[in-house]
Amino acid sequence: MAGPNLPQLDTPNMLPAHHRQKRDWIWNQMHIDEEKNASLPHYVGKIKSSVNRKNAKYVLQGEFAGTIFRVNSDSGDVYAFERLDREKVPEYYLTALIVDKESNKNLERPSSFTVKVHDVNDNWPVFTSQVFNASVPEMSAMGTSVIRVTAVDADDPTVDGHATVMYQILKGNEYFNIDNSGLISTKDKNLDRETKAEYKVVVEARDAQGLRGESGTATVMIRLEDINDNFPIFTQSTYTFSVPEDIRVGSPLGFLSVEDPDEPQNRMTKYSIIQGEYRDTFTIETDPNRNEGIIKPTKPLDYELIQQYTFHIEATDPTVRLGYLSSTAGKNKAKITINVMDVDEPPVFQRRFYHFQIPENQKKPLIGTVAARDPDKAQRSIGYSIRKTSDRGQFFRITKQGGIYNEKELDREIHAWYNLTVEANELDSRGNPVGKESIVQVHIEVLDENDSPPEFAQPYEPKVCENAAKGKLVVQISATDKDVTPPNPKFKFALKTEDSNFTLINNHDNTANITVKYGQFDREQAKFHYLPVLISDNGVPSLTGTGTLTVAVCKCNEQGEFTFCEEIAAQAGVSIQALVAIFLCILTITVITLLIILRRRLRKQAHAHSKSALEIHEQLVTYDEEGGGEMDTTSYDVSVLNSVRGGGTTKPLRSTMDARPAVYSQMQKPPRLGPEAHGGPSEMATMIEVKKDEADNDGGGPPYDTLHIYGYEGSESIAESLSSLTTDSSNSDIDYDFLNDWGPRFKMLAELYGSDPRDELII
Repeated sequence: MAGPNLPQLDTPNMLPAHHRQKRDWIWNQMHIDEEKNASLPHYVGKIKSSVNRKNAKYVLQGEFAGTIFRVNSDSGDVYAFERLDREKVPEYYLTALIVDKESNKNLERPSSFTVKVHDVNDNWPVFTSQVFNASVPEMSAMGTSVIRVTAVDADDPTVDGHATVMYQILKGNEYFNIDNSGLISTKDKNLDRETKAEYKVVVEARDAQGLRGESGTATVMIRLEDINDNFPIFTQSTYTFSVPEDIRVGSPLGFLSVEDPDEPQNRMTKYSIIQGEYRDTFTIETDPNRNEGIIKPTKPLDYELIQQYTFHIEATDPTVRLGYLSSTAGKNKAKITINVMDVDEPPVFQRRFYHFQIPENQKKPLIGTVAARDPDKAQRSIGYSIRKTSDRGQFFRITKQGGIYNEKELDREIHAWYNLTVEANELDSRGNPVGKESIVQVHIEVLDENDSPPEFAQPYEPKVCENAAKGKLVVQISATDKDVTPPNPKFKFALKTEDSNFTLINNHDNTANITVKYGQFDREQAKFHYLPVLISDNGVPSLTGTGTLTVAVCKCNEQGEFTFCEEIAAQAGVSIQALVAIFLCILTITVITLLIILRRRLRKQAHAHSKSALEIHEQLVTYDEEGGGEMDTTSYDVSVLNSVRGGGTTKPLRSTMDARPAVYSQMQKPPRLGPEAHGGPSEMATMIEVKKDEADNDGGGPPYDTLHIYGYEGSESIAESLSSLTTDSSNSDIDYDFLNDWGPRFKMLAELYGSDPRDELII
């Protein structure tokens, strides 16, 4: 608790401290103990002024005046009406006044003072957290700092012994220590994460006077961090693997597993072969994710040479901390046995690829030979073939012994290299492939020979003025050779004939100049001059080619500039292959066109056939057989309708009909009655009876019931018949004889409407 504190005057005319000041207020020092057990109110102190008047009274002002603190207006005694807690409010600021009881006017200047609460040790230390988390590397040295915990005492720290905190470990003190500042450190240097990974430590906090409470303890969870302090250990001492001999180099053939108690980030296992033959045949790689060893062959395996491999391996960790390493001697080594299994392997060529050379324009007896063997014990015979996918492989053939020949002479200027894919197949005793094959690339180089004469390096279009002077340069020419150019090619140029107005000057640098020999050209006589030039190379043997320069004679102005030149007619040539291609295209187009025309014609004929069907509804016969179509004219004689309408003098329409007249063809239609008369039913009844008799006596009819429909018109119609069947060609102004020329499709119409030649003869 703080010592006595004199009242603090709040006077505006405060003088410096070394001057003596007249004081109007007089009272005792103001302080009070917190949490007093005495009954309320608690006496705090007295305020008193030098003003001594009967009408004066004391008044308190401030935030806590009238509530917590009150003053006796007559005596000036100050009381506290509540128990005070220093940890909540350590000081209270009040203002004292002395005023007139009647007018409430200040008799003296107001004065401010402070009431301090005296501390008592009534609080115990409290930790800032109930649970603390910390970590420390395993196997740390003694005294290694882990974490600092903090507890706070709410009492006044200025009072000796009230706020001093002391720490001690209630649980876990055999592994850790704690000092008075709350720092926890290791006590044991052999804290092994693989044995115990986490420790629970209970810490207590109390003040110097021994005051403690329920909240004066905290739990500290200490986790041990892993370090690489363990070697990997094989899970078994011997590993055995079986692998086919055709396994690819670098492919996994087996996996090795180890146990490492360290955490994954501290597992850096390295596998190595330490003993055994053929150690250079295999390698062991480490899978970084699973820490496994992967055995891979570095060379091809051959069952016919070695059937089993045996060697010893070791697993180490180069990053392990040897100072903390426990003894694991003999546990990080293992024996490996690899058994090679025999498989039927494809043939093996003696070389990875073959390179042969052949001079061009020659058909050698033998270009070269490829050879392959069966690596298995069976030693099957080998058959060779050139794959169709080879580069122009049709130019070559290969024998059963692997000899390669060219079928035709080769031209280096067309193709300088030929790349063949030769396939070797194992054959059974009957010479049939067994399905085991290998391929090899054969590169055939065509050697150059001097078989191509030199030619112009580029197309030239020389021009010369018709009034050119002697020695005028027309064009400078150069040459090229399709053959392999030697290091120092030399071309010689010469005119094939000297009988021209041009001369050739060899520059001896593989170029030549064409100049005017005499001068003055006559365009009326020749607008173009054709100049053959001989070009020779320095090959062995030397070849000479001929190139023709077409020199155009042009009109020129006085400055020698060309003003008008004749255009050289383009010489176009078509190869035989192009002609064949054009002919095939034309033939294809012609065939397609004919097919289209034929198809359209057939469609039109089918359409016309469907439309030309007879629409004479003389009868409807229903049966299940397919009729003869529109050309079937023997089913019913349509002329009978005409006979009924026009009498019995109908002309015959079909020569194939029976000479016997139809039953109802002889029937005469009764005469037409006048408008006032009406015919009886005898006409229609007679027609029906006639047709019934005809149907009953028809021996060629179908052997089942049929329905006949007849379009017979009575005689009572004023407009008479509207059917075209009764129309006689003789009564029409139109000549229908042309229907006879339209073919068999119009035969029926021709018989109905056309004139019969026999009638004409009768007439």
